[in-house]
Amino acid sequence: MTGPAFYLDLPRGRLDLTRPRVMGILNVTPDSFSDGGAWTDPGRAVAHALEMAAAGAALIDVGGESTRPGARPVPLDEELRRVVPVVAAIAAATGVPVSVDTSRPEVMRAAADAGAQLINDVRALQRPGAVAAVAGHGLAACLMHMRGEPGTMQQAPAYPGGVVAAVAGFLAARLAACTAAGVPGERLLLDPGFGFGKTLADNLALLAGLADLARLGRPLLVGLSRKSMIGALLDAPVDRRLYGSVAAAVLAVSRGARLVRTHDVAATVEALTICAALEVAPQQEQTT
Repeated sequence: MTGPAFYLDLPRGRLDLTRPRVMGILNVTPDSFSDGGAWTDPGRAVAHALEMAAAGAALIDVGGESTRPGARPVPLDEELRRVVPVVAAIAAATGVPVSVDTSRPEVMRAAADAGAQLINDVRALQRPGAVAAVAGHGLAACLMHMRGEPGTMQQAPAYPGGVVAAVAGFLAARLAACTAAGVPGERLLLDPGFGFGKTLADNLALLAGLADLARLGRPLLVGLSRKSMIGALLDAPVDRRLYGSVAAAVLAVSRGARLVRTHDVAATVEALTICAALEVAPQQEQTT
């Protein structure tokens, strides 16, 4: 393990992560757990992406297939139809890098041709051809831990040796495999996969143990926004999880996360601005 990294190389530049940044969620799906159906119209989707960019999102993450617990796969042609035109329109309209939330190499390649710069893969590039698609197009990627598949991942998840150790081992192995296959480490993010095959206790242990994962040497991306762990702790439905999600984002950053994936960009950007000021303050005091 090494110290945390504070940058991500993209095909068209370097994303500075010396201060924590926000990735805005744009699900162009009818069935995502929080905003399913809200952005299926391409025009509305692009307008919302531009709103998130104006609110301070450093990345826009477009997803065309829900991976919520119990989700069913969608046909490849349907995922392409949902994702590619929206990616192309966002890439043409803003300089904010576009990410695509997919595990399919065919979607990765088509998204890259449309202007995407990062692949956010819940399966950590394990599907045949996925690593080659990322390497061949010079893309960045986020490798996420998931136990099982979305349809079954919440059926009695268990980590006998501890969830933090299991996630760290998996991410270290995937990081090594991807770099060996031609994806430079400087283009990789790591995501512990909150809610993906984890109990509430697992999620809390991961949040408490993020500093251990940060020592893997690549920036951590966390996705906590509106998730069931927030709902369980607050006894709140999806539409009343904003404050809990922002609090979780702040805690994640305080423990080493550098990117926060969220539905609520403006509120999260403001919260992380305070976090960034606190990170800088001790350095400034040392130089005075």
